[in-house]
Amino acid sequence: MSKTIMIVDDSVSIRQMVGHALKGSGYEVVEAPDGQAALDSAKTRALDLVITDQNMPRLDGISLTKALRAEARHSRTPILILTTEASEDMKSKGKAAGATGWLVKPFEPNKLLEVVKKVIG
Repeated sequence: MSKTIMIVDDSVSIRQMVGHALKGSGYEVVEAPDGQAALDSAKTRALDLVITDQNMPRLDGISLTKALRAEARHSRTPILILTTEASEDMKSKGKAAGATGWLVKPFEPNKLLEVVKKVIG
């Protein structure tokens, strides 16, 4: 059975690029335009992985991570933050919120797939 990955980013082009790379490797992809939409959607579905941007309207990536961790269903779901933010301070906030990993944009699709495979197989 294919694994389901949610891509959360307010940029349509980023969602398309990430989605294209993941679908090409056989993953099922669900998209959300911001953290609040992602959280609403995650309440009703099982996810194998969440890949989220940090800077978004309504709910940012770190706040989304905290909110997902607070839900029993997603307390162990791997969460990767894919963002232009590269500061150690921001990364440690992500880690403290429960993020599994931190990837910096622009990203190489092959690198992204490597990380995804490591995290969920």
